[in-house]
Amino acid sequence: MTAETAPDSSLSILDLHQDVALLTAAVMDINSVSGNEKQLADAVEAALAEIPQLRVVRDGDAIIARTELGLGERVILAGHLDTVPLPLTEGSRGTVPSTWDSGVPGEGVLYGRGATDMKGGVAVQLALAASLFDGGRQPKRDVTFVFYDHEEVEAVKSGLGRLVRNHGDLLQGNFAILLEPTDGTVEGGCNGTSRFEATTVGEAAHSARAWMGSNAIHAAAPILARLAAYEPRTVNVDGLDYRESLNAVKINGGTAGNVIPDRCVVEINYRFAPDKSPDQAEAHVRELLAGFDVVRTDAAAGARPGLQHPAAASFVAAVGAEPKPKYGWTDVARFSELGIPAVNFGPGDPLLAHKDNEHVSADAIRTCLRALEEWLAG
Repeated sequence: MTAETAPDSSLSILDLHQDVALLTAAVMDINSVSGNEKQLADAVEAALAEIPQLRVVRDGDAIIARTELGLGERVILAGHLDTVPLPLTEGSRGTVPSTWDSGVPGEGVLYGRGATDMKGGVAVQLALAASLFDGGRQPKRDVTFVFYDHEEVEAVKSGLGRLVRNHGDLLQGNFAILLEPTDGTVEGGCNGTSRFEATTVGEAAHSARAWMGSNAIHAAAPILARLAAYEPRTVNVDGLDYRESLNAVKINGGTAGNVIPDRCVVEINYRFAPDKSPDQAEAHVRELLAGFDVVRTDAAAGARPGLQHPAAASFVAAVGAEPKPKYGWTDVARFSELGIPAVNFGPGDPLLAHKDNEHVSADAIRTCLRALEEWLAG
């Protein structure tokens, strides 16, 4: 095992053999808002180090734990340790520490930050790591567990991106599952995402003599009109229908209440199907906004579903539900860039992610764990 720092005396203890719903609550109770993942990373590393069949590698606040059994197939199970900031609403149930609606630990619905995004999935990973070798058992596939920091912030800080750069050889595999919340349904691939700034320029003047200037905010009206009239496409990729969206998400212009604005910037977000590259997505936006100054400020490619791969097909069959497309961008795209087919599969309703009432049912967590245990064993 390698690590940057040795665990300290305040290390939280995680019992990986307890009921996975109770383990989820224990993981949630360690506050790990982005940038504050160290305590949880320490606890995860210490718990995994107790499993002799795993090789554990630490990089910052990210951990890789691998079986090295020499089996014919390797599966990657990945999840991020961080959460978005805690709710600001006083009395919110989506905070830390977690709470059970039943008042009985392990029964009913678990509330708190990270319940769905994605500490339920992280707890499933940890429980799997502990149960793979219980009772002398051995999985039918080698497994790489990946726990990483800084997913909920800008991509340049991504812990998974850092692991790809520093330990890419340890992230090779035949198939990857990202345990983001999907309500227990396989969601293949993901849409790509890109951001643009469309800028209009005018001439400043006193608002009492507006005719002496040129209003840059007014000049942005055709941009908004084109976006409002735009009809997003639905694109079928490898059998799944990906719905796109193109929207203005922010607008900035003006300097004072008595000044005609000489500059206006409209920020635009395009969620595009994984049949196109970021450059192709940019060309589409530029065509729509022809005549305006458009600059791409950020982009991340999507990921094709890859459900035709034998490992992916066997997993979909084991889960049993009809697979769906992933509309939002997730880190399956990073595995896709490595040439590894990847899907999203985890407990909890993704529509509850980041909400002040974030919650997940104990049964959903247990069902997710059971599906993965049976597939890995089979």
